[in-house]
Amino acid sequence: MIKRQPQRTCMGCNTKKDKKDLVRIVKNKENEVTIDQTGKQEGRGAYICNNIQCLEKVIKSKKLERILDIKISEEIYENLRGVILGGK
Repeated sequence: MIKRQPQRTCMGCNTKKDKKDLVRIVKNKENEVTIDQTGKQEGRGAYICNNIQCLEKVIKSKKLERILDIKISEEIYENLRGVILGGK
């Protein structure tokens, strides 16, 4: 039997994809926002396609800030660009 992959929605294009195909951004109890490469860190997670257009859309609309309810630093967006452009 094939184990089903959990589905998550990209906040850029709103498409449902397998969790493993998306980049996870997480906010922990200390309100630190990090890029979760493992998908297992604790905290509030938001997902984005491994696609620069989706990232630019999210940055422009400040959707990530609304989802995680915190101000996102330029550094985090830069790190995300690096992860997305550089692949995993």
